[in-house]
Amino acid sequence: MEGKEEDVRLGANKYSERQPIGTAAQGSEDKDYKEPPPAPLFEPGELKSWSFYRAGIAEFMATFLFLYVTILTVMGYSGAASKCATVGIQGIAWSFGGMIFALVYCTAGISGGHINPAVTFGLFLARKLSLTRAVFYIIMQCLGAICGAGVVKGFQQGLYMGNGGGANVVAPGYTKGSGLGAEIIGTFVLVYTVFSATDAKRNARDSHVPILAPLPIGFAVFLVHLATIPITGTGINPARSLGAAIIYNREHAWSDHWIFWVGPFIGAALAAVYHQVVIRAIPFKTKS
Repeated sequence: MEGKEEDVRLGANKYSERQPIGTAAQGSEDKDYKEPPPAPLFEPGELKSWSFYRAGIAEFMATFLFLYVTILTVMGYSGAASKCATVGIQGIAWSFGGMIFALVYCTAGISGGHINPAVTFGLFLARKLSLTRAVFYIIMQCLGAICGAGVVKGFQQGLYMGNGGGANVVAPGYTKGSGLGAEIIGTFVLVYTVFSATDAKRNARDSHVPILAPLPIGFAVFLVHLATIPITGTGINPARSLGAAIIYNREHAWSDHWIFWVGPFIGAALAAVYHQVVIRAIPFKTKS
């Protein structure tokens, strides 16, 4: 009986985990992954590499296709005489989430599949890429978004200009503070999912994780759109908001535009800090 009581008293602590969890895993001597070294702040050598420009082109093309398909979907919903005959808000959310899933899958091996300046900013803060590459990616993403929205307007100018052009604005009945909060939280969800889905430790221990990474990222985009389309039309992507605002170019599209840069960048920064400092505790890890 004494032995059984000892087992109960010690419980799970009597036997060590085969695979340590939490901070125990990070400090384990026999860890089965290698933490990537921090990217340098400036890396001029990248400018001489074709892979650097190829990655930028991939970001441009992915964001172009993203805006083209999603804005067309929004125009089809907004311009319909009967909303019952359209894909509805759920269909718009699936369009955004599905395109992110497909495009991240296609470009992850080339550029990392950011397709979003907020994602790029969050990864930069976590030292996953250099400032040189981050700035280049953001420029290419914004150019791709402008071109994608421009093609939609070229195909259906009357429909495009008559139905808001897919531009993000704070909906009537909501304050600018509400819109900003929605963008911060929505982007936090997205960028936190990106960090978790691409975590080096999880990739090393679960071989299926890198293959499935685009799925939770796309699903996070879908869920955030379901929640925030009624509030802001869902930005969480400054390039997407900028492209639609430039091509639509109406005063009300610009009056709230700062929200769709400030909100996503704050959300991305919070997600980077939360994942790197709280979840992974990287600043507190002992160096071997």
